[in-house]
Amino acid sequence: MPNPQRAADPVLITDAGRSYEEELAIRKRRYKVMMGMRIPFMIAAAACYQIPWLAVTLLVLSIPLPWVAVLVANDRLPKKAERPHRYRPDRRQLEQREHPVIDG
Repeated sequence: MPNPQRAADPVLITDAGRSYEEELAIRKRRYKVMMGMRIPFMIAAAACYQIPWLAVTLLVLSIPLPWVAVLVANDRLPKKAERPHRYRPDRRQLEQREHPVIDG
């Protein structure tokens, strides 16, 4: 029979953030995705040359992408806003009876 007190979520025992390698991998992936969007935008702008407003819009969107990609890649990742599940042992009292207070 499974223990009903055992939670499905693991217990967090530290407030440590992600490792540097993990954070760097996430930032690199964001950079690659944003830079990968630039070429399709430019190709779509060339394909839409008969619709000038659409071609110019796609071209204008592709111009600041390298700058934005560098800013996003160099920015620190946000901290998790979730409330972690931490281990909190039950605190027991030494004595549960009332103690008289004597004023002096």
